Amino acid sequence: MASISTNTNTRDSLFANLRASFAEAFRSAVQMRQYRTTVSQLSSLSLRELDDLGISRSEIKSVARHAVYGL
Repeated sequence: MASISTNTNTRDSLFANLRASFAEAFRSAVQMRQYRTTVSQLSSLSLRELDDLGISRSEIKSVARHAVYGL
């Protein structure tokens, strides 16, 4: 009986780990898409628009990274 309980816990743990891995992969994919979209949108702005936001063109990737990943 203890063996069945251990196997069930191991199986449940395996599925929980798989589920967590897929959730993390999905979250990473969503963040990557948000980052690319943010960079694209900021890159499409004129120098004057960027200046109004207080961003130079060389800071776009850094600003996008901070906005999406919090880094």
